[in-house]
Amino acid sequence: MTEEDQKDRSGLDFRWHLSSDPLEIRTTELEFALMRTFESFGRWQAECLIGASGLTLSGPENALLHIIRMNDRPKTVKELARLTNRDDIPNIQYSLRKMVSEELVVKKGTNRSGVTYEATEKGRRATDVYAEIRRKLLIEELSELPDFANRLEEVTRVLNILSGIYEEVSRVVATHRR
Repeated sequence: MTEEDQKDRSGLDFRWHLSSDPLEIRTTELEFALMRTFESFGRWQAECLIGASGLTLSGPENALLHIIRMNDRPKTVKELARLTNRDDIPNIQYSLRKMVSEELVVKKGTNRSGVTYEATEKGRRATDVYAEIRRKLLIEELSELPDFANRLEEVTRVLNILSGIYEEVSRVVATHRR
């Protein structure tokens, strides 16, 4: 079915300044879905952490906490930036200071020996309860969807490919912009 067929049958017109042909329309719809999903995911993370611990962290801060906890191995700021595909080091450092003050993570080492961050007992408890709430609410809900595990694997692969494409075209535009 063509975009024109979809337009005629639904009565909706998805064309606008970002999208005039079928590929542009589908790309724009995907980008909007990604934006909405990112915001929903951030709200979910924040609410789940509040439910797990009473603590208020933003979605990206929550992600940092879980990544610090990942494999129960300390992480450097550089590792955290790389693992989250972020380059806003000052914002990451601000989030880390916030988590240190909440006693969720501890800063170890010095600039000379290398600074790392690792989860405290309070941070481990919060992330363990978070994982249990996630399992009970989110994973149980997803398990009800037919063949969803395979679909998630495919979507993950597509999103990783798109991440690389967006990174490349970002470099191109940064290199050649006026």
